[in-house]
Amino acid sequence: MNRRILLLTAGLSPLLAAPALGQAGLTSILDDAARLENLRAIAVWADESEIAAQGYGGFSPDSPTNIKSASKSIISALAGIAIQRGDLDGPDQPIAPILRADLPDDPDPRLARVTLGNLLSMQAGLERQSGPNYGAWVSSRNWVRAALAAPFTQDPGGRMQYSTASTHLVSAILTRVTGRSTLDLARDWLDAVPGFAITGWERDPQGIYLGGNQMAMSTRSLLAFGALYANRGRAGGRQVVPETWIADSWRSRTSSIFSGQGYGYGWFVGEAGGRPVRYGWGYGGQMIFVFPATGRQPAAAVAMTSDPDQPSARTGYRNDLHRLADRIVRVV
Repeated sequence: MNRRILLLTAGLSPLLAAPALGQAGLTSILDDAARLENLRAIAVWADESEIAAQGYGGFSPDSPTNIKSASKSIISALAGIAIQRGDLDGPDQPIAPILRADLPDDPDPRLARVTLGNLLSMQAGLERQSGPNYGAWVSSRNWVRAALAAPFTQDPGGRMQYSTASTHLVSAILTRVTGRSTLDLARDWLDAVPGFAITGWERDPQGIYLGGNQMAMSTRSLLAFGALYANRGRAGGRQVVPETWIADSWRSRTSSIFSGQGYGYGWFVGEAGGRPVRYGWGYGGQMIFVFPATGRQPAAAVAMTSDPDQPSARTGYRNDLHRLADRIVRVV
């Protein structure tokens, strides 16, 4: 197995520099992770820098991977920046006026009540276009219209209906209100984040980038995004994502249909290593874990990428990755 590890020792805190708990412990954990056959790479950030990165099975931390639904956290960040810039009013803004051209001829009255926040928290109430419905949805001629024409299975603001169509509608909204592609916005608005790069991204038939899926990034790029949030939205000496938006995104608004944990605006809310964790999760095991600073515990972030064509939930692999993140954060 072709593996490599990078441990950066300069500027580490005394805890991280301690041989038993720091470098040696982290090296041991990352070496042991090689038993997870679907794992492609891990990268770890703490103490204001990347402290470790390792690749597995011929992949490196710089290899592009389809991060799948972990990209929903990035869509959430762009929405928060758009609100700060005045392009959007806020999470309570109704979406129907922005997407008026794509509404059904005789829309369900509840469409008028769906807000930007409902889309980001997966509480739109529309039939979800993920899982068994995903294939038919992305085979349609107009993904935005198909998403808006889906029947309501509950009122807006109810329980989670996890749907990539919801975050794609956010991508369409960002495109409409700014007149720019979502990829252009990401490259511009997140330009100050060192190491952040999107290397590929699928578009719908109208040219709108798929909000919340089919985005290629390296593990290091995903870590750079997680570090941005761990650092309270600051990067390159700038406040890139509003700190208030991060707090709003991390506030639990519904419960995950997958794990029972909380879900905010594009982020799952839980605990790991005995401390709070906020994480993005993509099919196959694409993970970005962010551990906010709490009391004497400094902020940390862990990114993991895996084979995007293999399931992770029903196989127990996702739980393996959570346990791995738990072990890592207890060391750092």
